[in-house]
Amino acid sequence: MSMKYKHINIFLLLVFLTILISCDKDFKEIQKASRISLTATSEAENFTLKHTDSARIKSILKSPLVYDYSSVEFPFTEFPNGVDITMFDANAQESYITADYAITFAKSDIIELQKNVKVTSHSGDVLETSQLYYDQSREWIFTERDCKLTNANGTYYVKGFDAKSDLSLVGARKFTGSGTFSEN
Repeated sequence: MSMKYKHINIFLLLVFLTILISCDKDFKEIQKASRISLTATSEAENFTLKHTDSARIKSILKSPLVYDYSSVEFPFTEFPNGVDITMFDANAQESYITADYAITFAKSDIIELQKNVKVTSHSGDVLETSQLYYDQSREWIFTERDCKLTNANGTYYVKGFDAKSDLSLVGARKFTGSGTFSEN
């Protein structure tokens, strides 16, 4: 290789490295600028919310800490330290949902519950899972995650589940376990 070509190759290599380094710096600046910083509009401690319909209390939600993000494009409320929900059916019978984390979006009546989710019906049936959705307006719960359902007839391990919030009218995608399964 002649000396002329070596100088051209070295020059092109230096230009390429300069462009590469400057692109990396620009890329890092773009990444930094694109991060969204969310600041809660408000927060509350020892929060209690009563959900009513036609002058009847349908549910009571309690949480030790609540963050409200009502000023963002898709407003939501976050419960980072968990929730305890008491639900009342038409006969004032109580069922319960607890979870270590929850989030609800202002434009829907659905609460997403995560981590150690437990539903206990008024009849003593218990559902345990890692994630569950609760549709307040339809009084319906559902998940596609693995669940453990325990009732008087036995224990069932379920993959995918939906039911009324009092665990009646159960639908399961796949389940295994012992005992006899019966709908309430």
